[in-house]
Amino acid sequence: MKANFFMSKNQKKVITFGCRLNNLESELIDLQLSKESIDNVFVFNTCAVTAEAERKAKQNIRKIKKENPEAKIIVTGCAAQINPNKWLDMEEVFKVIGNFEKTNQKFWNSFANHNDKPAIRDIMKVKKEEADFSGLINQNSRYFLQIQNGCDHRCTFCIIPFGRGNSRSTDIGTILKNVDEAIQNNFKEVVLTGVDLTSWGKEFFPNNLSLGYVLKKILKEFKNLPRLRVSSIDPAEIDYDLMDVLQNDHRLMPHLHLSIQHGDDLILKRMKRRHLFRDVINLIYEAKRRRPEMTFGADIIAGFPTETLEAHKNTLKLIKEAEINFTHVFPFSSREGTPAAKMKRLPKEIIIERAREIRVLGQKNKTNYFKTLINTNKKVLVEHGNKGYTECYSKVQFSENLRPGSLVDTYILSSNSDSLEGRLL
Repeated sequence: MKANFFMSKNQKKVITFGCRLNNLESELIDLQLSKESIDNVFVFNTCAVTAEAERKAKQNIRKIKKENPEAKIIVTGCAAQINPNKWLDMEEVFKVIGNFEKTNQKFWNSFANHNDKPAIRDIMKVKKEEADFSGLINQNSRYFLQIQNGCDHRCTFCIIPFGRGNSRSTDIGTILKNVDEAIQNNFKEVVLTGVDLTSWGKEFFPNNLSLGYVLKKILKEFKNLPRLRVSSIDPAEIDYDLMDVLQNDHRLMPHLHLSIQHGDDLILKRMKRRHLFRDVINLIYEAKRRRPEMTFGADIIAGFPTETLEAHKNTLKLIKEAEINFTHVFPFSSREGTPAAKMKRLPKEIIIERAREIRVLGQKNKTNYFKTLINTNKKVLVEHGNKGYTECYSKVQFSENLRPGSLVDTYILSSNSDSLEGRLL
């Protein structure tokens, strides 16, 4: 972190590492700290995706405590849930709380009565999602709404299910209430988010509910909602209703970010993914048939253990054939406690080089796509003054500051490697 976080005794600060969902939950924590007048604390909301994320959190804890010796340090998040003793052993840490407790209002209601003992429920025994989110309102433009938590799958590289627990869905009534709140607060775009978003509704069997059902329900209920978007989803679980609404209601944004992870079938099996190369290609082709302007992003892991040069080339082939425009590339990082950590690792320099090659190809696709948008008109949702995003999630820069949260008709003048340049029509 670049900033120094000094504070007086009547202040508090929530410091977040990791995913969008952590950011959403941090806002809820901050809300509870204010509501209960809990001061002189720093809450670290940690991530467990990589060992590097934990190292950075520890480094910042030591730094903050040194700068604010009287403050109490509270650690929560996935890393704290998975291995609380690792954080309790730090002399700077006052208390460790679990992922269930951090969003539980009853926990914060009684915080004044807590001692320094850890408060961590067995997350694998949590069956119901109890946090009542009202959206990430501090974004000023898009309203992020959590509708699902946890994951039932066990990918060999991933520790997150043990930090988040099994899949749990927010009920449809709560979802609709929060979307209504978003509209009442004049948000033009709602983004549905979760740990394993496409597993929403599985526990509502035998009703056979799905993510597509949620999308249809929201768009039918709220005719005045301009834009609806979904965050990262699993290509193995995209249902008919989702594809149907993608084709027939253009308020669902034509951009999907897919958790693909690799392009080689054998590596995908060793990752315990539930899709193959051809499944991703077929999905993307079908989505584009239904909605020609569709764009795609993807999470990709470079240098997974046992990855051959041919396997790596299959990832490059997938990105090229599928014309994936927005790649989020992770050099493989061994995570203690996962099956992949026991597999034979590639040399670090090979992992770094393969990640670079994937990024270069992804950037080439992105640059080529941006060129096709020059001299076209787009609807842009303004985020921070002079920046916004098109329906297909392409970043647009303006020469003047505009009102955050406004939807503006925009003419695309030019492009560079990172964004488009636009002017108001």
